[in-house]
Amino acid sequence: MSPGNVNLWTSPDHVRDYLGRADQISHRTEGEAALLEFIPTTTRRILDLGTGDGRLLALARRAHPLTEAVAIDFSPAMLEAARQRFAGDSRVQVMAHNLDSSLPSLGQFDAVISSFAIHHLVHERKRELYEEIYRVLSPGGVFCNLEHVSSPSQRLHEEFLQRIGFTLETEDPSNKLLDVETQLRWLREIGLVDVDCHWKWRELAIMAGRRL
Repeated sequence: MSPGNVNLWTSPDHVRDYLGRADQISHRTEGEAALLEFIPTTTRRILDLGTGDGRLLALARRAHPLTEAVAIDFSPAMLEAARQRFAGDSRVQVMAHNLDSSLPSLGQFDAVISSFAIHHLVHERKRELYEEIYRVLSPGGVFCNLEHVSSPSQRLHEEFLQRIGFTLETEDPSNKLLDVETQLRWLREIGLVDVDCHWKWRELAIMAGRRL
């Protein structure tokens, strides 16, 4: 892996540290609640990209209990946590896949969701993944991404880090942050409609769109 494509999420210690503070991330539950509003009541099949320990998918399925789901991650420690969370639930398939590579053949989905995962990809791969997401969405399906995005200035970036207990020296080198505007433009160019940033707190944002 090149220095410009660092990803620490294969490290059990990195995962353990993250999961230990996940509940304390400022405004996270507010963002998760806002994302759930955009999942249609008619949803029957969900794809969760970078599921981590399955936190967001569990919330989505609590709101939509009749759904089936596929949860993807590449971190062994995260996959173990997700499998423990969904143990005994035959409606959820947890599978290993690195989003640096093209999505496998999984069929069509009514909703594709993601939480704080896609920003670990290099920008070119982000856009490619958005195109793949569009192709797996059923007509009327939605893509909802609760994401870590870049600030418009260094000062705002440093303020955000301070708010979540980090500094420039201790922030995750796995992050490859991109501004909201560029990503919304990409989603529109790919063919999604009703594309907008529906919620934002500093560097945390919900970007969503729908396939006609």
